[in-house]
Amino acid sequence: MASLKELKGRISSVKSTQKITKAKQMVAAAKLKRAQAVAEAARPYAERLERVMASLASRVAGKAGVAKLLGGTGSEQRHLLVVANSDRGLAGAFNSNIVKEARLKAEALRAEGKDVTFFLVGRKGRPVIQRLYPGQIKHHFDTTQIKNPSFDDARAVADQLVERLDKGEFDVAWLFYSKFKSALVQEPQTRQLIPVPLGDREPEPAGGAAVEYEPDEEEILAELLPRNLAIQVFRALLENAASEQGASMTAMDNATRNAGDLINKLTIQYNRSRQAAITTELVEIISGAEAL
Repeated sequence: MASLKELKGRISSVKSTQKITKAKQMVAAAKLKRAQAVAEAARPYAERLERVMASLASRVAGKAGVAKLLGGTGSEQRHLLVVANSDRGLAGAFNSNIVKEARLKAEALRAEGKDVTFFLVGRKGRPVIQRLYPGQIKHHFDTTQIKNPSFDDARAVADQLVERLDKGEFDVAWLFYSKFKSALVQEPQTRQLIPVPLGDREPEPAGGAAVEYEPDEEEILAELLPRNLAIQVFRALLENAASEQGASMTAMDNATRNAGDLINKLTIQYNRSRQAAITTELVEIISGAEAL
């Protein structure tokens, strides 16, 4: 049985930990509102642009001279998995869920005989992926100095992906991140980035008149494809930022509650041990007095 001094020390240690988790919870709650608002504001634009690109892509699919971002390289053998994580811990299963989603996709692709490599954004997923897929991490985009993700950060990631595509390092790129639903729910997402997945053609205008593009669809795509890639990466970074704060707030709230329960348990144990020690001392004093 632990001594009174040891129990008192453990209670003090748990109280110190509880102060840290409570402070972290309050910080996450303060940051969550802004991160959630930014992520939700970006969704309509990113989703609409994605639908437009898919519609345009379906119109030019199969034509000669189509950009690699749209039509791919003509092969589906080499797959690049872009895994977006955070750089900080204390966020529950936020990072591990994203890595798990990427692992499931990687294993499915490898089962089909495909080659799989990784492009990491953030550092929390690196240890697990490095251990399970040694030598397959081809690039790590450092985000340790980024407090709030900006479009310039997303464009830097997109530019590197385009550069690697032009060098012939991969054929298909997938993006993994966590979509913010609420402080309690964050859903891991798998999305094909490159080439643009084909969608249904948008409805033709009334009367059957075809939509005309100026200068033409190919030139519009050449301008919009890199921008769309950056926008989709930006959406992932914003969703991750909100999801991280939500997961952190929930995890720290649970940790604070668990610390409180442990403090109560240790306090009861301390009081019982102290009472037992006092009772023993009284018995020894009474026994000594009777022996005189």
